[in-house]
Amino acid sequence: MDRRKLAGRRAEADCAEYLRRRGYKILGMNYSCRVGELDIIAEKGGFVAFVEVKERANSGFAQAREAVTSAKRRKLRMAAQLWLAANETSLQPRFDVAEVYPGERGPVINYIENAFE
Repeated sequence: MDRRKLAGRRAEADCAEYLRRRGYKILGMNYSCRVGELDIIAEKGGFVAFVEVKERANSGFAQAREAVTSAKRRKLRMAAQLWLAANETSLQPRFDVAEVYPGERGPVINYIENAFE
């Protein structure tokens, strides 16, 4: 696995731990299907959150969430539909974005609930 992919997996693991500490139950990570991948699938408070994790060295050029383009959102929606078809749930789906930046005392995570529909 290349360095960039390893950094992305570390950011996803950091985000999953962040969510656990905030009361989320992690239902899955790195769900892969024919249309793409869902980084984290978590539940809390009647919602199933499909979390897109974006890791960046800093926000100098652009904020990490800006990498979630309309094409990426479309793929995430389709992947979520496939996951929902295979995993019956009464939970309300939601799309969240987690920006992960390195920090002196560990990663800094900016978590955006209901980032898009």
